[in-house]
Amino acid sequence: MLIYWVAQRLAMDAQIKHLEKSQLNEYLLIIRPHAELLNKIIQVKQLFAEKFKNENALYVKPHLALVKFCQFATAEERIVNKLKALSMGLTPVKIELKNFGNYPTHTIFINVTSKVQIETLVKSIRTNTQQLMRAGKDHKPFFMMQPHFNIGQKLLPWQFEKAWLEYRHRQFTGRFMVDEMLLLKKNSDKKYLITERFQLKNMPVSTTQGTLFNCAI
Repeated sequence: MLIYWVAQRLAMDAQIKHLEKSQLNEYLLIIRPHAELLNKIIQVKQLFAEKFKNENALYVKPHLALVKFCQFATAEERIVNKLKALSMGLTPVKIELKNFGNYPTHTIFINVTSKVQIETLVKSIRTNTQQLMRAGKDHKPFFMMQPHFNIGQKLLPWQFEKAWLEYRHRQFTGRFMVDEMLLLKKNSDKKYLITERFQLKNMPVSTTQGTLFNCAI
């Protein structure tokens, strides 16, 4: 009887491990500003939420999304290894923020004026990781080519019209150096948590190639 129970338990544990590995996870690869600028943007979001009754602005910490993708848990280690090797050869870049912009009728955001730097970073990531981040034809990665910091989103028409009349004339400036990327994974509570950090080290090509050669692909 004991042997039977142990065998059943082992079989159940094996099944659980298989299900965990075959689980489809949601990921975000992002960059965040330094603490001072982060808090400055949070204050803007809080004021917006209070004045225009838009709690959507408070759900997520300020960040610039680079890639959003779904992938099976079995591929996570390979993706992490690839991004580690890639980031070692990437050069830190300076990001400039200035004033506000909008997507008509539903979103107001802080403008990123140094778009070329972000686009270059995203293109490098796309070239090197696109296939790894693709979980079949129904789950293609989405690479963000229009960076911005959301202040108000999913706005009702009256919220957008009233807010934009004010924010079109408001001023905001900020700058920060991007020297790391963060890989976030959505958990069972629908919250994105940090899975890995990737430092941008601007190392020689020969070094990063050697690292890539040693990574599981």
